[in-house]
Amino acid sequence: MDKRLKNNITSAYWEAAQHLYPQHTKRKVIAYVESYEDVAFWRSLLGALENEKRQFQIMLPNANALSKGKKMALLSALKNTSFGTNMIACVDSDYDYLMQHSSPFSHKMNSEAYIFQTYTYAIENYHCYADTLHEVCVQATLNDRVLVDFPLFFRQYSKVIYPLFIWNIYFYRHRKEYEFSLTDFNNCTGLSDIDIDRLPLAIDYVKRNVEYKLNYLSRNYPRYESELPDLSKELEALGVQPENTYLFIQGHHLMDNVVTKLLFPVCVRLRREREHEIKRLARSEEQFNNELQCYHNSICSLEMALHRNMNFHDVFLYKKLIDKLNRSL
Repeated sequence: MDKRLKNNITSAYWEAAQHLYPQHTKRKVIAYVESYEDVAFWRSLLGALENEKRQFQIMLPNANALSKGKKMALLSALKNTSFGTNMIACVDSDYDYLMQHSSPFSHKMNSEAYIFQTYTYAIENYHCYADTLHEVCVQATLNDRVLVDFPLFFRQYSKVIYPLFIWNIYFYRHRKEYEFSLTDFNNCTGLSDIDIDRLPLAIDYVKRNVEYKLNYLSRNYPRYESELPDLSKELEALGVQPENTYLFIQGHHLMDNVVTKLLFPVCVRLRREREHEIKRLARSEEQFNNELQCYHNSICSLEMALHRNMNFHDVFLYKKLIDKLNRSL
């Protein structure tokens, strides 16, 4: 088969192909994702929606190359190829969900029935869901002692960054991101080194950076400031609240420069506690070494524990995604 024809197979083709098989065969829904890193998330989500009538097959954007990314996954839709009940795209929202119809691309993202987006900025935001971070620490340390109230921390963190986030969305909506880019926003909202006994200092550090940037924006763009309250109301209708802003910021930034920086010293302390307990209870040096080796073999890295964290099904944005899938398919 000609490669160009093969790469332009449409949902209509797949729908017709179903009739070649016995009627009891499940309808196959092809789901294009951005990269192999996204397969586990979408497999878990879509697998829960399989039934006696349909099943999903996760596919990468290009079966003949390593090309990946959001635009690759949406290539057929962008060329007006027919997506439908047998062929869908599953991608990160990035800022497109919050952009709504402010650009042709975001309009396509938010209006196409068979393009499914995370609604959070990316999959990483789900992995970093605050209510599940204690479980992440347990997986990485096998120590269940609570050292940090993660939901409280991220409510406080979100409230601090929220005003600056509204500014950032404003610039992107008006295609002025070069004046206040996502990189600029990230530089203001990352955590410094964490002392888990003095966590308010971590919040204060971010607050100082945010206030400095807010003052700068107010001085240099006073004509925009009056439009921010209306934008806040519009974003609120999409689910953005001062207490949950962390779900909408760049996923890699959240994971690498906020969550990991917070969880790393927590996990170090919990592991040391467990190691000291093993040493205290061991009756000999040999038993200590054996138990310590067994302990180290049983835990996983913090990075792995975060990426394997799938306990986010009660996030309202996840429920919104499931609802659209059920309605569309």
